[in-house]
Amino acid sequence: MKEAQAKKRIEKLREEIHFHNYRYYVLDDPVISDSAYDRLMRELEGLEKEYPHLLTPNSPTQRVGAPPLDKFEEVRHAVPMLSLAKNTAPS
Repeated sequence: MKEAQAKKRIEKLREEIHFHNYRYYVLDDPVISDSAYDRLMRELEGLEKEYPHLLTPNSPTQRVGAPPLDKFEEVRHAVPMLSLAKNTAPS
């Protein structure tokens, strides 16, 4: 894939993933399966790895989800929930 094509695909994937994050986290109404979402994220991660200069701080690969629903209460955990971080194994 040429860089111009990769840039367009990255932009499209980011837009699509932001849409699905909003549907899932804000509306609590997902429209795709978790596995389909994961495929989109893996494709985006692969393209950003191949073209690191196209990586931006606003990319879904650099963030976790979207703002949660207002109905959820904030909870402080005594032990950090490291399971939310990829490739983080407990000590």
